[in-house]
Amino acid sequence: MREQYRSEDFLESDLSPDPMDQFARWFRQVAVGGVLHEPNAMVVSTATPDGRPSSRTVLLKQYDDRGFVFFTNYGSRKGRELAANRHVSLLFPWHPMARQVIVSGTASRISREETVGYFRTRPHGSQLGAWASDQSTVIGSREELIERYEELAARYPEGEKVPAPPDWGGFRVVPETIEFWQGHGNRLHDRLRYLREDEGWRVERLCP
Repeated sequence: MREQYRSEDFLESDLSPDPMDQFARWFRQVAVGGVLHEPNAMVVSTATPDGRPSSRTVLLKQYDDRGFVFFTNYGSRKGRELAANRHVSLLFPWHPMARQVIVSGTASRISREETVGYFRTRPHGSQLGAWASDQSTVIGSREELIERYEELAARYPEGEKVPAPPDWGGFRVVPETIEFWQGHGNRLHDRLRYLREDEGWRVERLCP
């Protein structure tokens, strides 16, 4: 199973001086036209203090010059691992465009005000789901989960304000490195990586 990538060269001269601006450029390109389903899907990899890794796909909900934000139950596996070990990796696998973005950095909880503000924008059912699911814990059956949800739906009918769960919220990943990967034929891929240095960024090219 092998595919020859056909893409334009991706050169240092094409880069924005700031990696978050460069990310915004690529994100706009992959988000337009419906080529990718959920272009904001990313693989979040965490690890325990003794180095045991785990990965899962989550949705990027915000990004700006401060970093990348996603939301989760703080008691979930990733939430517990980030509480003990802040180092994290993000991977945006934009395969139809023969592109990847790979981020390494540290994660911290966002403010409660930011969390509540975002929670208010979620669909009503998703708000209830955040309460119904004690994420990453063992549950006896799907029926038990549905029963929890239906009890919440009766307590908070459509149109009624649902409070944000106290153990649910956002993490902001502050990048230390961001690699932009553009696939090419014969495995001669372009890999341009930003590294944070003092108050700025340095760019280096990696062999594919």
